[in-house]
Amino acid sequence: MSDKKKISTNRREFIQKGMQVSLGLGLAGIAGFSALKVSADDYVWQIDPFKCVQCGRCADYCVVSPSAVKCVHAYDLCGYCDLCGGYLKPDANERSTAAENQLCPTAAIKRKFVEEPYFEYEIIEDLCIGCAKCVAGCTAFGNGSLHLQVRHDICVNCNECSIARVCPADAFQRVPASNPYMIKGDFTAGNDPA
Repeated sequence: MSDKKKISTNRREFIQKGMQVSLGLGLAGIAGFSALKVSADDYVWQIDPFKCVQCGRCADYCVVSPSAVKCVHAYDLCGYCDLCGGYLKPDANERSTAAENQLCPTAAIKRKFVEEPYFEYEIIEDLCIGCAKCVAGCTAFGNGSLHLQVRHDICVNCNECSIARVCPADAFQRVPASNPYMIKGDFTAGNDPA
């Protein structure tokens, strides 16, 4: 092989290797930047309880069945009412735990006597479907201590949340994953509502 052909081949190989290395470094840089951006901008969907209008769409439009939206109880705001608008139907026969008197269609609220005239209301998340009937009742007749939140241990964190698209109040928003809950009365937001 002549020296000219060797130089030509070496030059071609050098340029090809240089292009491959440059392309590899470029792709690695883009991948690294993307990974950095994803970790810096880690957001999840959440409901602003002050914007929510209790429309009931959270129960129907979530891709998870039953919905990843659950009722939470902000005990700090609760009046521990005997006549709880979030627990009893407005036209309830009596103030009891009988099924015909309960507002919740799945009996997801457990009423426990504390002392006269106070009762504590606990949400059984496994039964809650996110229909917001209790939230509407609590907001209309009480102090709004019952409200909806997306439970992140259940949510699949869709890129395009199905509920957010149909929410008439635009109550769904992206919040930092490090502070995922918006609990009424909880000034240390980010705490797990469970």
